[in-house]
Amino acid sequence: MRYTLFLHYPEMSEEQLGREALEAGMEAFRAYAEALDEAGVLRSAEVLQPSTASTTVTARDGALHVQDGPFADTKDQIGGSFVIEVDGLDEALDWAGRAPSATWGAVEVRPAAVRFVDGSWRPA
Repeated sequence: MRYTLFLHYPEMSEEQLGREALEAGMEAFRAYAEALDEAGVLRSAEVLQPSTASTTVTARDGALHVQDGPFADTKDQIGGSFVIEVDGLDEALDWAGRAPSATWGAVEVRPAAVRFVDGSWRPA
């Protein structure tokens, strides 16, 4: 089964976090991605820009509404994601628990319903 691990954690600038902590976090995520890749379960991974770079779009009553920034007003934002393919939820939860951000934020584990492959939608 394919799962996406959404990494939720407080957003902090490099100045707030400190260069040393930032470098340690980057190394931890590099090692985590390498472990996923070596296990053969990693399908993709992305680090996202800060939520201030996002734009949220909604359509209500026939009108398109565009909002700068994230839709949710919260200190925790989605900072990145890993898409993995494993045998089931227990294995996905195990990998989520190993994510560095699980110690200072949360990792949301969500199964894929369908995926787009070669021009068509298929069950994940």
